[in-house]
Amino acid sequence: MASTRLPGKPLADIAGQPMIVHCWRRAVEADVGPVIVACAEPEIATAIESAGGTAVLTAPDLPSGSDRAAAALAAVDPDQTYDAVVNLQGDLPTLDPALVRTAFAALSTAGVDIATLACPITQDDERSNPNVVKAVIALEPGATQGRALYFSRAKVPAGDGDHYHHIGLYAFRRAALTRFVTLQESGLEQRERLEQLRALEAGMRIDVALVDTVPLGVDTPADLERARALLG
Repeated sequence: MASTRLPGKPLADIAGQPMIVHCWRRAVEADVGPVIVACAEPEIATAIESAGGTAVLTAPDLPSGSDRAAAALAAVDPDQTYDAVVNLQGDLPTLDPALVRTAFAALSTAGVDIATLACPITQDDERSNPNVVKAVIALEPGATQGRALYFSRAKVPAGDGDHYHHIGLYAFRRAALTRFVTLQESGLEQRERLEQLRALEAGMRIDVALVDTVPLGVDTPADLERARALLG
């Protein structure tokens, strides 16, 4: 709710519904398991419950979405019935539910702690844009999933070849999420401002599945207008 570029954005109206309700609906449509909205403000919980969903209030001072997901998971599933969780951000109202299923499926590969997504970059200006996070992936020829070696705001790797736009959607093994939120911020994480580097520095395995579209993240009034046009 305290977004500086778009104050109150979880409740921004899109086609007569708060944005967070659209995000919840996309998660439900993915059909990979129960959907819980982890939030810090009662008004978000009220919006979700009014739409028929389930919300969990978490501490407002948690440092990241991963911490919020872990807190919500502990609250709703103390008996550890579920051994995996997908963490979606609440500003992706036009998300294709298939992307959730793709990340969840990638988690089934043996040895994977965390799965995420990336899309090949086709616009040259994105390669050097620090707001576009690049995923460095070990990919076999023709493969659509590979192990993440690094993430950066810089243009990496060097030389000719594809670059990949990281999509901030994560599927965690429960044990991996539990471990991740106990780790201290790492040096590379602080330098790049990318929390997934904490997991890599701790020796955790992140696999990246390739998809062909980057979902619209709503961060500005202009983004909101685009979402309204798509969902109106």
